[in-house]
Amino acid sequence: MHPFFKLMVDRPAVITDHVEAYASLAALELSGAVTQLRERALKTAIALSCAAVAAVLAGVAVMLWAVTPPDQLHATWALWLAPGLPAVVGAWSWFSVQAISDAPAFSALRGQVRADIDMLREVSP
Repeated sequence: MHPFFKLMVDRPAVITDHVEAYASLAALELSGAVTQLRERALKTAIALSCAAVAAVLAGVAVMLWAVTPPDQLHATWALWLAPGLPAVVGAWSWFSVQAISDAPAFSALRGQVRADIDMLREVSP
């Protein structure tokens, strides 16, 4: 008889504890994956929204610059600042999305399953 089945018959509490540990590990890894996905989605939405706002404000600034005579332009810096601020925030948000690690989801769980399978192969007759 395989040692795993013998253990199931002789000490079922060990197996249930092991299954509970698997469930806890899966829940922990799922929570981390959901948090990472939520953070990515939020920062991507901020980046895209800021890019859209910056594009609209840049268009307004170009139109204002085009229709205002040069001698009446008193604050040309404002034409740069208005689209520049959302562009900087959007770029920061976009680069912070790129900095989030792309660690594979459930890697600890996969490693534990692999370790258990290797252990079972070692003890199998």
